[in-house]
Amino acid sequence: MSIAISLGLLESKLPAGSAQARPLVRETRESLMAALAELRELTQGIHPTILVERGLPIALDELCRRSALPAHLQLDLDRRLPDQVESAAYFLVSEAVTNAAKHSHANQIQVKATYAGDVLTVEVADDGIGGAAVGRGTGLRGLADRVEALGGTLTVSSPLGLGTTLRAEFPCA
Repeated sequence: MSIAISLGLLESKLPAGSAQARPLVRETRESLMAALAELRELTQGIHPTILVERGLPIALDELCRRSALPAHLQLDLDRRLPDQVESAAYFLVSEAVTNAAKHSHANQIQVKATYAGDVLTVEVADDGIGGAAVGRGTGLRGLADRVEALGGTLTVSSPLGLGTTLRAEFPCA
């Protein structure tokens, strides 16, 4: 993504007489963004081996261990769930943990996964600066789309100065 930003900055700093260079920089930036979007779309269908072989609890534990911020995991999940639910939950946690490390200025993350009444509830909370919103970018909108595609719901609570909590509920019946 920083390459796209650099290209945008380069385009804005080109002298007025750069009529030939400006379209080339713009086209290069647009091609890069299209390639990144295609790569994101492709990787959404790839399931990590640990998730497939060992299940959601072990995969979430591994995500929390690799987190750039201290991430604490609380599980109440004693069974395998439908593949598409486990995959969506895994990618939700992965994206939320990554976003918290990049943007939240948080000190820690709490991850909870609970299965009760044929519903998997996943919650990721950080103690950062808050201010996240589904409509502000493609990241949270993409997570909401993934959850909703399975008949679930995603709520985001992110008051300024009070951290961010993502809560997804996935029906499993």
